[in-house]
Amino acid sequence: MDAIWPEAPELRRPRILRQQWLDLTFLHWAIDPSAVARFFPPGTRPDTFEGRTYFGLIPFRMVGTGPPHGPAVPYFGTFLETNIRLYSVDESGRRGVVFLSLDANRLAVVAAARSVFGLPYRWARMGHERNGSHHTYTSTVRGSGAQSLVGVEMGEPLRAGPLEDFLTARWGLHVERGGRTWYLPNHHPPWILHHANLTALDADGLLRSVGLVPPGRAPDHVAFSAGLPAEFGVPLRP
Repeated sequence: MDAIWPEAPELRRPRILRQQWLDLTFLHWAIDPSAVARFFPPGTRPDTFEGRTYFGLIPFRMVGTGPPHGPAVPYFGTFLETNIRLYSVDESGRRGVVFLSLDANRLAVVAAARSVFGLPYRWARMGHERNGSHHTYTSTVRGSGAQSLVGVEMGEPLRAGPLEDFLTARWGLHVERGGRTWYLPNHHPPWILHHANLTALDADGLLRSVGLVPPGRAPDHVAFSAGLPAEFGVPLRP
């Protein structure tokens, strides 16, 4: 049976961006909040589940990025991405994510996202292969050489539970820009997740490149989603 997550809050107009997130693998490790508190922008803190917070490694395909109306941006609107993220909550109680890195294989995308939104995008050589229900993702950050390899076999549908709600019911991101912390809201349909069996993982170098200590163990939570469409609204102050 399909898992059903809470509905996203209504997204205020105007909308500024739309895109599709496809073939996502979610790898998550539990961690003590004090170990990552230094990464959070002012006015936010690590969000916790049963006393722990999490960091995520998520490789996927970004497809059809463009303005809220009209055609998507040709070529540059479709690319591969691997991000490393933390889970945040601000002083108003709004839950979000904080990105430590967003690696993409389109240099123009990296430059635009860093300039306009202040997001830590990095240019990388990336690959994604699908063989039936098996997905393989590779990434090498240009310049640093930090690498990752992720392989997963998609399994049966996953019913939503409290942990899945914590990890996926995130309707925006927190980012520090120009000395202020901003919240960039998004809206998308409920996630449909699947169990996934990890078949390959080599990501210690990528984790070290953003200041995380590799946990030395398999992820505490692994899931896969075929994906969904998403829209973004104008940035807000928390």
